[in-house]
Amino acid sequence: MSDVTRAKHGRPVHHWRRDIVELAALFTAVAVADGVANLVGHGPDGPALLATSAAVLAATAGFHTWWARRHGHAPPTSDPGARPPSDGRAGALTGEAAGTSAPVDVVEAPVLWRMRTTVKDAPGSLAALCTVLAQRQVDILSLQTHPLADGTVDEFLLRAPAELAASEITREVAQAGGSATWIERADAHDLVDAPTRVLGLATRTALDASELPLALRQLLGRCTIRSLPATSPVSGRATEGAPVEGALEDTVMRLRAPEGGVITVERPYLPFTPTEFARARALVELDARLGPRVPRGQDLLTLPEGNAITVRRADASDVEAAKAMHERCSPRTLSMRYHGPVGDADRYLNHLLSPSFGRTLAVQTASGRIVGLGHLLWDGDETEVALLVEDDWQRRGIGVELLGRLVTMAVDAGCESVYAVTQASNTGMVAAMRGLGLPLDYQIEEGTLVITARLDATPVSSRLPYDQGHSHAQHGTWAGRD
Repeated sequence: MSDVTRAKHGRPVHHWRRDIVELAALFTAVAVADGVANLVGHGPDGPALLATSAAVLAATAGFHTWWARRHGHAPPTSDPGARPPSDGRAGALTGEAAGTSAPVDVVEAPVLWRMRTTVKDAPGSLAALCTVLAQRQVDILSLQTHPLADGTVDEFLLRAPAELAASEITREVAQAGGSATWIERADAHDLVDAPTRVLGLATRTALDASELPLALRQLLGRCTIRSLPATSPVSGRATEGAPVEGALEDTVMRLRAPEGGVITVERPYLPFTPTEFARARALVELDARLGPRVPRGQDLLTLPEGNAITVRRADASDVEAAKAMHERCSPRTLSMRYHGPVGDADRYLNHLLSPSFGRTLAVQTASGRIVGLGHLLWDGDETEVALLVEDDWQRRGIGVELLGRLVTMAVDAGCESVYAVTQASNTGMVAAMRGLGLPLDYQIEEGTLVITARLDATPVSSRLPYDQGHSHAQHGTWAGRD
């Protein structure tokens, strides 16, 4: 046990043994000094002895100074309270020692990457690829293979050191025999294995037909999806359909829609594989077998004047009630909605109320009459919102409520923005878009005003999109909103 220990605050604690040693040294020094003084004062060689003693003392002091400078700042390793060297070579500290002034090494978290590369269909080709990745400390979290006629497309989820750039990974892969390599950053959602992800997308599609385009986009990554009806809602003529088995052409796939139209999926930056085509076609076939369906939940609300209304999802079964609402609307209200005269509302309504092209909310009175419609329409890789409220029910906050719910749906669906096409004179729609409290962009196109709202990536609702299909009823009241 050492004679010197340290208290909690680093101050030395002296023990009685050290005090006795110091007193003994002091008395010895006094005795030696007295003997030297007597010898110098009374002996014949006193001056020479005094000079020799001075030289010895000077040499001893010099040696002590040199020794202290060399070893005085290196604490014994057995001292638990010793500080680490000030040059930071002691490494990172943990616990209470981390509170010292010594620098702490910061280790950056590894980065997730999604990578796809094509290799020859030969024994050892995949092994060579895995070997070069392992040499660069790249961990393979998951692997999917997509067989081709002249090779195999391997899709990896990688965890790589933060300092390893994407270009370095692709260069190593190319040297190992990989070609047409594509890589992008991944996130925690990509950690879900492919079968689990496909089952989740199938569940969402089974509960809500409007989920099909969103499920295809999540299945295939960043792509543009367009749905064309079997007949044009404007001219009434039949549109060119896709073959029953679908068609795959490099970066474009065409699938036969459940209602007889065609679904076109484009991904210019990365060709589709036959495996991806088969998965997408199976998802579309599931939607076709289940038929038209929308969640049947509804919310009961009370207007400021006391009237009770219901907000619910609408579909093609509401065409007749929606047509009756159109007939009660004034020509000005219809022109604000459709940007011109509407000669045949049936064609528009069959398209707008189909779940294949988006989601529709209906506002219904206690007597069952529809007095408002709000549409969230999938438009390629963009999303459009549109509102129509019957004249007698305008300026009661119905449009604002519908728009807020549609935007919440868009956020839950992962949309980055929504846009509304209207006229500058439609002050109600402009005010409703401003009331969202979101960043807005304004653009004039062919005499119409396009207002785009940029959405936050964080979902507003805590429910999963397919949970919204569960039946529920909520009661609430509106503050007066125009």
